[in-house]
Amino acid sequence: MRKILLLTCVCLLLLGSVSRAGEKDYLERFEDRVTEFRLDNGLRFLVLERHEAPVASFVTFVDAGSVNEPRGKTGVAHVLEHMAFKGTPDIGSKDWESEKPLLEEIQKVYTRIRRLESASDTKEQKLRELRDKLAALREKAGKYVESNEFSRIIEQEGGVDLNAATSPDYTMYQCSLPANKAELWFYLESRRIENPVWREFFTEKQVVLEERRSRVESNPIGRMVQELTSMAYAAHPYGSPTIGWTSDLESLGPEDLQAFHDRFYRPSNITVAVAGDVDPQHIRDLARRYFGQLPGEGEPVPDHVTTEPEQEAIKRLKQTTVNQPAYARAYHSVEHSDPDAPVLECMARILAEGRTSRLYQKLVQEDRLAAQVMAFNGYPGDKYPSLFVIFAVPNRDVGLEKLEQGIESELERLRDKGVDPKELDRARTGIRAELIRGLDSNLGLAKSFAQAEAQLGDWRRVFTYLDRVEKVTPEQVRQAAETYLRKENMTVAKLVHEDEKQTE
Repeated sequence: MRKILLLTCVCLLLLGSVSRAGEKDYLERFEDRVTEFRLDNGLRFLVLERHEAPVASFVTFVDAGSVNEPRGKTGVAHVLEHMAFKGTPDIGSKDWESEKPLLEEIQKVYTRIRRLESASDTKEQKLRELRDKLAALREKAGKYVESNEFSRIIEQEGGVDLNAATSPDYTMYQCSLPANKAELWFYLESRRIENPVWREFFTEKQVVLEERRSRVESNPIGRMVQELTSMAYAAHPYGSPTIGWTSDLESLGPEDLQAFHDRFYRPSNITVAVAGDVDPQHIRDLARRYFGQLPGEGEPVPDHVTTEPEQEAIKRLKQTTVNQPAYARAYHSVEHSDPDAPVLECMARILAEGRTSRLYQKLVQEDRLAAQVMAFNGYPGDKYPSLFVIFAVPNRDVGLEKLEQGIESELERLRDKGVDPKELDRARTGIRAELIRGLDSNLGLAKSFAQAEAQLGDWRRVFTYLDRVEKVTPEQVRQAAETYLRKENMTVAKLVHEDEKQTE
């Protein structure tokens, strides 16, 4: 789908010579093809007609991620995303009437194990008996499971791109199908939102724990980034990893998933985007038939998240490794909707995007201090005030202290002298190119539109963001560097080689 010639031509046109007026025209052309509606229960739909090929992409955007997790339950949003593919009473079970009581008994036994494990007078014999009972129940329940049936149905009907993602800000599910299979998607998706079954929970939890071990605990850079983030955020839940803390993951039970699902997977907190060779009225009819029965009542989803207090002094972290050293620094910045967000994105690109960027030219090409350098704003999410991050890998035999001095020297030059208009123009072009690349497929459009509609209130913000970028001035970039890139606003992490830990 990403290779459709017509889309490529549109992309080249936009990247090459589109003016602000051209971008406005492009938005107007999309407005003619987008149908918006909301069901009585609050579930929002966006339908984008694109009849170039007989396919369609479907995105379900849940406006809840790891920032919404209760204290002590980190990782529950991500585990739930994994479990959403395990099916429903009528999808994934060979005999639901036999499987259901076993799953209920499994949850009861696991709850007793958790209580016993936390008790001060734990009786090991009783604990072993309960664990043996849990294992026997799991084995018995497994005989009724039709593993991966949800995925198998999609793939059997020509589906591709079946995937999901959890971020601090949201959870997103995606799929592309032949356009004439739209009703199949509506049936499957509505069933798993309405009545998911947490079968094979303990097996999948081990998959997540192994994912954490490989990405963080066994990965020095992953571990460094996790510690940098948790140190930078003293109060805001952005400081907790989306994948969860190990002890929280180990203690999670099926009832924790159900509680999170009941609170956040409700129609008023979900946006669905459909892009492709579809008829809007047909999609509306399917939406009413399959999603209209979802209950819309209940308390509103709470939107309060702890505000991060202003950082008043530099924070430093040092870890050792037997592998490649690395350096990172993070500054508290702003959320995506803040007027300074496009300014900071332009600044990140001026500093470290491509071979013409400042840090690349100075640290990589001229002084040979770094093998790799990058800068980006909006980490780990951008719904709330986020971080502006600079990351660098030193060349062999280059100490991190010298690399740090090289970075600071370039930032000081930016704060004092600002940027050249040509640098800013290159940054704008890069931002525009990245946006258009993300919109060169049905799936890319559906994902971008769903997120903008859910979290910014209007899918059109995908395009109006370019207007904000175009209005950024060189002086605004210099002022942003002065405002945000302050030492007292900075958290620094160093991954030092064991042989050099005494000198660093």
